[in-house]
Amino acid sequence: MYQPAASSLLEEEPLIEEPSLNTYRRQKPNDRLNGAYTIFFLLGIGSLLPWNFFITAKQYWMYKLQNCSGQPGATGQGASDLRDFFESYISIASTVPSVLCLIGNFLLVNKVPASVRILSSLFVMLAVFLVITVLVKVDTSTWTTHFFAITIVCVVVVSSASTIFTSSIFGLTSYFPMKNSQALISGQAMGGTVSAVASVIDLAAAADVTDSALAYFLTADIFIVVCIMVYLLLPKLEYSRYYMRSHKESPYLAAESPSSSLEEGSQGSVNDSFLAKGTSTPDIPPLRPILRKTAVLGFCLFYVFFVSIIIFPSLSSNIESVNKSSGSLWTNKYFVPLTSFLLYNFADWCGRQITAWIQAPGPKSKLLPALVLLRTVLLPLFILSNYQPRTQIKTVVFNRDVYPVVFTALLGLSNGYLGTLAIIYGPKIMPKELAEAAGVVMTFYLMLGLALGSACSVLLVHLI
Repeated sequence: MYQPAASSLLEEEPLIEEPSLNTYRRQKPNDRLNGAYTIFFLLGIGSLLPWNFFITAKQYWMYKLQNCSGQPGATGQGASDLRDFFESYISIASTVPSVLCLIGNFLLVNKVPASVRILSSLFVMLAVFLVITVLVKVDTSTWTTHFFAITIVCVVVVSSASTIFTSSIFGLTSYFPMKNSQALISGQAMGGTVSAVASVIDLAAAADVTDSALAYFLTADIFIVVCIMVYLLLPKLEYSRYYMRSHKESPYLAAESPSSSLEEGSQGSVNDSFLAKGTSTPDIPPLRPILRKTAVLGFCLFYVFFVSIIIFPSLSSNIESVNKSSGSLWTNKYFVPLTSFLLYNFADWCGRQITAWIQAPGPKSKLLPALVLLRTVLLPLFILSNYQPRTQIKTVVFNRDVYPVVFTALLGLSNGYLGTLAIIYGPKIMPKELAEAAGVVMTFYLMLGLALGSACSVLLVHLI
């Protein structure tokens, strides 16, 4: 049972019970000073930081995707189209290639060490973000379309690397107690909050848009470096070494004692319905049993993020204050950064954090998919708010600023809570041999929801 108590599965064994030989031979170490928990939390922040920094820097992209000289040019209408639908373009560029990368990562689970996949993806993200940081101070007013193309390519590369990093590190947490998976997922939401707070601070402190963006992207560069450092620290913790012992592809096991071979041999026949008896782990994990056991949870995860990406940021970031004509700083400068980006990410983080204390409904409950489907009602609520510009649907039903604030809070809370439950349940219902592969498959469900949702968001914003 998944119960909201201190003795919940957050503190239990990560998957199935270890063989008695291992339990007798070595006592489980404690996570001293919550070191591993903190590392996974920081890695969670870093896993979605590139995506969050891209979409939160709305005013910077609007500034760059215009004729900065102030002179009307031949690319004026094209630049206007790029500005109006930029969030939708970014959503597609970041999610569609990520689905392909997840397929590749699944095929490489048993072939390429997790450390290689994780570190290489972090270095790729750092390299691309350095390019984006340099472009901040480059005058792109005469080649706006080319700048847009370069930006989209950067989004594709960064998102692909981020996807490999996220799915690999989530697969790694499946070898740890569930609280570490929750730390990773909670950190992902905190990454959005960090980027939103940094955006508001830079917006308030810097007089120039480019100065604000420079400080903003430098913050991302520094944090990616921090992620590299803390990941290198992870295998040095006794707590981590204990749970990574069964992770065959870890390069840190090379110097392990010969007795570890007994452990590997004892795990070969844990669940004969999933792996052939007496055979070693195949190069490519068996996909059918994973899909069969995670079907319902996978759909829940898919639909949660499908609805969320349709609304955020394409719809929510274009909902303006109904009092914008007043000319105040709140309605013109801070309304969207605070009520859309910051509020959504903070509510998302709160929803994910709640799962540290409450895990209900359970993985087999019919209430979980029912609550996921209920989120569909959020779509018309945002459409009928003060979304601008609107050409087809002229009616604004929710014409007070409090409405989008409440709707965004509900969107973030439900996304964080329901999405976290689905993704942490997935690997826990699988046998240990398929744990990491199941983690990658659950991430695939998530990215598939984002990919299809981003495509639908482009259609939807053209219909409003």
